[in-house]
Amino acid sequence: MSIIRKAAGPSRREILTMAAAAPALILPAQVRAQELGAPATGNPSHFSFTLGEAKLTVVSDGSLQIPASGLGVNADPEEVKAFLESYFLSPEINYSHTNHLVVEIGEAKVLVDVGSGDRFLPTAGELMGNLSSAGIDPASITHVVITHAHPDHVWGIRDDFDEAILPDAEYFIGSGEHQFWLQDGLASRMPTEMQQFAVGAVNSLQTEGVDWTLLSNDGEVVPGVRVIDTPGHTPGHVSVVVESNGQQLIALGDSMNHAYMNFARPEWYNNFDMNGDLTVTTRQKLLDMAAADRMAVLGYHFPFPGVGHVMKDGEQYRFVPALWQWG
Repeated sequence: MSIIRKAAGPSRREILTMAAAAPALILPAQVRAQELGAPATGNPSHFSFTLGEAKLTVVSDGSLQIPASGLGVNADPEEVKAFLESYFLSPEINYSHTNHLVVEIGEAKVLVDVGSGDRFLPTAGELMGNLSSAGIDPASITHVVITHAHPDHVWGIRDDFDEAILPDAEYFIGSGEHQFWLQDGLASRMPTEMQQFAVGAVNSLQTEGVDWTLLSNDGEVVPGVRVIDTPGHTPGHVSVVVESNGQQLIALGDSMNHAYMNFARPEWYNNFDMNGDLTVTTRQKLLDMAAADRMAVLGYHFPFPGVGHVMKDGEQYRFVPALWQWG
């Protein structure tokens, strides 16, 4: 198995420094778009809907604020900057949401990814509290599916005593992802800025009290919930397909992580995409499939709640947010 390409991405220390400095990096008032500031008391942290007979809830783990310079690293930086500004987005800070999916289907309650916990950025790690706010007792989760072992998706697997935070759940991950991160000596062979990610992945995957079921493509978690291989962002990345009464939704994980750029410029990849070319190939397949079959999609880093559809638009695509309903 080949080791990832050397990325030009920031270290965790640089990310934290950038997040702390974010207010100073906002564009001058005369050239930036009108910004909607954060409220004094917070916003709702969950969103529920149905898909056939399944009940789905999107629950936030918070947000990430990292340098926008990591977007479209294989494109002209000035073109990337112009693209972001055309969508009223900061060319300096990439503010992204973290949308977790809970699927209640049959007797199962399936959680996709476990968030950052308190081990990554201070703006994330809210998942467990937000589950409770959504009326979902974390202890009631029966199955956990990990799309990939990056910090914001798996570092929340452990509590402060390094034990499984959801000890009674069954845990699932792609076999390729599990194999990749648990290679002997992987961290020492990786670029410096990725070594902490590797150590954190190993610690998370070896959490006391977690026994992994390893899945291959189309592997079933429970009836109506399966994974499909979507490699590139990481070598063994999987996405989660929910199907009920002929209706389908794909929880994309990070196979697509920008609700505008990945659709209008699917050939661009980011600094955290371990294999950029494969990321693009996988993304194109997902876009074609979701558009052709009119499947709903959920983007982990899309604007909350991140649920919508894929529209073919000439040689490009568009993300169309779903029209959600009050009960």
